[in-house]
Amino acid sequence: MKVKLTLLFAAVLLFSFSGKAQQKIGYVDSDAIMSKLPDAQDAQKQIDAQIKEWQEELDKMEKNWKSRYDDYQNRKLTMSNRKRAETEKELMSMEEKIRDYRQKKFGAKGELFKLQEDIMKPIQNKIFAAIQKVADEDDFDYVFDRSGDVIFLYTKDKWDLTQKVIDTIKELGNGGN
Repeated sequence: MKVKLTLLFAAVLLFSFSGKAQQKIGYVDSDAIMSKLPDAQDAQKQIDAQIKEWQEELDKMEKNWKSRYDDYQNRKLTMSNRKRAETEKELMSMEEKIRDYRQKKFGAKGELFKLQEDIMKPIQNKIFAAIQKVADEDDFDYVFDRSGDVIFLYTKDKWDLTQKVIDTIKELGNGGN
């Protein structure tokens, strides 16, 4: 990923020097934008509340398993072979349910991933629209996000479009276009 971004950045610089007109490059800090948007903060609170609920349920399942396991460890020497096998099977089933629950909620394509996508997508679209508007109005050829994988060793503050994007989002939110 970093190699692709480095190559992209190198290509942008190469083209900017080879063209007749100087190209204009700006950057934004998407983390700063997200931290200043009430919609994003509300969305994050909603996501955090859901995570807390799922984590509490997972903790409860794990605590129940641990209690059953400890009881089994204390009594296994006095259990019949049949009872021991049944208890072990039950414990393995509980472990599998815990694993399934964790994967279903927190896995790569789990409910958390879908929830984040559903809740954050409209906010991200709003930010992207504001970035596009600022870039068009100020005639920027390229706008980078400095909070991502692209590493800037030096940037002039005059090219930082973050505040202008935040202001544009507020304008767009109030019906301005």
